[in-house]
Amino acid sequence: MEGDNQLKLYAQVADQLKEAHIRVRELQVPEGVRMALSRKLLVVTAAAKHDLTDAATRLDRLMKDLDEGRFPDGNSLEGTP
Repeated sequence: MEGDNQLKLYAQVADQLKEAHIRVRELQVPEGVRMALSRKLLVVTAAAKHDLTDAATRLDRLMKDLDEGRFPDGNSLEGTP
């Protein structure tokens, strides 16, 4: 049963990552901001390989930031969402 929940979470994270990539690609923001968002997505993707629950939490936070128009500084090297 736990394996089923893990598979559902994996599918949810994968679908949300696809949506996030599309949204970031379509944003009308400076290239530096787009790159910072892309780095955050890469961090979430890497986290999903080791801690799916943490990746889901990070991705939810990133999606909320996108929904609310909060974008990282395009000059930042920060990689954690």
